[in-house]
Amino acid sequence: MGPSEPRGRWLLRPRARLVGVFGAALLARVALVLYGVLQDRTLLVRYTDADYRVFTDAARLVADGRSPYRRAAYRYSPLLGWLLAPGARLGELFGKLVFVACDLLAAVPMYRLQLLKGRGPRRACADCAFWLLNPLPMAVSSRGNADAIVAALVLTALYLMEKRLVAAAAVVYGVAVHVRMYPATYVLPVALHLLAQRGGGGGPRPPRGSLQARCRDLPKRLCNRAALLFVAVAGLTFFALSFGFYYKYGWEFLEHTYLYHLTRRDIRHNFSPYFYMLYLTAESTWSFPLGIAAFLPQFILLSAVSFAYYRDLVFCCFLHTSIFVTFNKVCTSQYFIWYLCLLPLVMPLVRMPWKRALVLFMLWFIGQLLWLAPAYVLEFQGKNTFLFIWLAGLFFLLINCSIIIQIISHYKEEPLTQRLKYD
Repeated sequence: MGPSEPRGRWLLRPRARLVGVFGAALLARVALVLYGVLQDRTLLVRYTDADYRVFTDAARLVADGRSPYRRAAYRYSPLLGWLLAPGARLGELFGKLVFVACDLLAAVPMYRLQLLKGRGPRRACADCAFWLLNPLPMAVSSRGNADAIVAALVLTALYLMEKRLVAAAAVVYGVAVHVRMYPATYVLPVALHLLAQRGGGGGPRPPRGSLQARCRDLPKRLCNRAALLFVAVAGLTFFALSFGFYYKYGWEFLEHTYLYHLTRRDIRHNFSPYFYMLYLTAESTWSFPLGIAAFLPQFILLSAVSFAYYRDLVFCCFLHTSIFVTFNKVCTSQYFIWYLCLLPLVMPLVRMPWKRALVLFMLWFIGQLLWLAPAYVLEFQGKNTFLFIWLAGLFFLLINCSIIIQIISHYKEEPLTQRLKYD
């Protein structure tokens, strides 16, 4: 603020608004972390995520020079244990503060992406506020869930892609896939997007041929420098991390970090429409084939979305993540963070009446509440409500599919006409 500039005028500047939003978001998250300490000590239902205890125990093992996989139920990259290892000496809340920091840092590439797409600072700040002041990301990170790390990595990779720093984006993307496997589905739309930019990306669209012709021509079209550079650098980053941790921790690293998630059959109650089927067939010889077959709807839908919307990479990745989470074999509340971090970037291009958007938003929350009611009865009262949980999960699936269809129907692709300069 200049010496002669009135304080009130400075407070109305976009940069001041952004600082205010970040400050409010930080205070809210820190307050929730402190509240969690109180609730954990006084109430039966703990505020802290059950996985956070797993993280902190694994971090103590890493700090002592031992394998994090000596902690039962640790199914994550050792990178997470290494990141939280200082918490063994700095205190129990260290990991939560790291996740809160990543939650806040995710808004930085989000804001800059908005500016690169030609949106004004005020609109960019307002869209970032949807993430920063959203109760769900606040609760997830303050409870000790690590998905904010992946959200920050994915957004950073997309920002670097928009800046056309392909190699840097590939490095960040490779780390993101190593930490969580779901961003691996972005490979096809990223490659198609880089292909579209080969000729400058600003001209008219090429005429659409048949789907069969485009699929047949795909291998030849993908052989361009940018696409090959991205795949090579991302692959080298991923395999370098994997090889290094395999060398240190052996087979248990591959088993718990990658193979477990590919063959996972979680029969505990969750939002997935498949959980009841997997629960009833847990002891059957059909259990494993059914679990593998559950990937088929995801594969078909993700492939179709890739070819339809690859030109708008952020929107395509949003659809990818929404479809992946909606049709996944396991779906819990923290998985919603995976696509909610991309929603602020998509909202300006979804020209939906606000009343319809409000109805969809209410339906999304109602669907979760209808699922949580029988889930609470099962978990805390011990009554068999599996059938009701499954029916609520099917209803929630219908709601999510309707929301995705509505977003696609009201999406209006907007060509970039101007890139704004910013500090």
